[in-house]
Amino acid sequence: MSSSLEFNKLAAGVLCGGLLLMGVGKFAGVLVHPEHLETNAYTVELPEGGATAAAAPAGPAPIEPILGLLASADPASGQKIAKKCAACHDFTKGGPNKVGPNLFGVVMAAKGHVDGFAYSDALLSSGETDNWTYTALNHFLLKPKDYAPGTKMNFAGLKKASDRADLVAYLRSLADSPAALPSADEIQAAQDAFKAASGG
Repeated sequence: MSSSLEFNKLAAGVLCGGLLLMGVGKFAGVLVHPEHLETNAYTVELPEGGATAAAAPAGPAPIEPILGLLASADPASGQKIAKKCAACHDFTKGGPNKVGPNLFGVVMAAKGHVDGFAYSDALLSSGETDNWTYTALNHFLLKPKDYAPGTKMNFAGLKKASDRADLVAYLRSLADSPAALPSADEIQAAQDAFKAASGG
């Protein structure tokens, strides 16, 4: 009996406290009438076109080229990096396709070059070229989902340009006749384009 009486006292106290707070809030609203300013008290001066320039999207970041790194790249290091890919790709001549196609002879080959493998349309239509050039491989290996939106490949990519160069050097070695290395003019053109895109 006494426990139910204690509960009633507690409930009544909570209820009275709530009513008191509501009453004080209403009373305060009657006493205080805030005035809304017609203009802001502080104005911020912006240079002409400043707001537009700040709001403009920057676009994708330029991708560091690897053409100049390929001559000194380490295929053995690239082979170690390629172990991440071995679950989905075979690297041996005449080897089987797995989840992904066999990668023997991929450098400079046409996209979709392995007969009997069902390439996605996203991959076949990706990039600016129909072949796996050094530049195309560099962009793809940085982040496959960005290079070929909608690709089925679930590889996060390689952030370091040196890692991408080593992997491409290894892939280049997987051929009966490895593709020619880029010329000095091609390397310089890639560097100039990267500097221009970086604003340098």
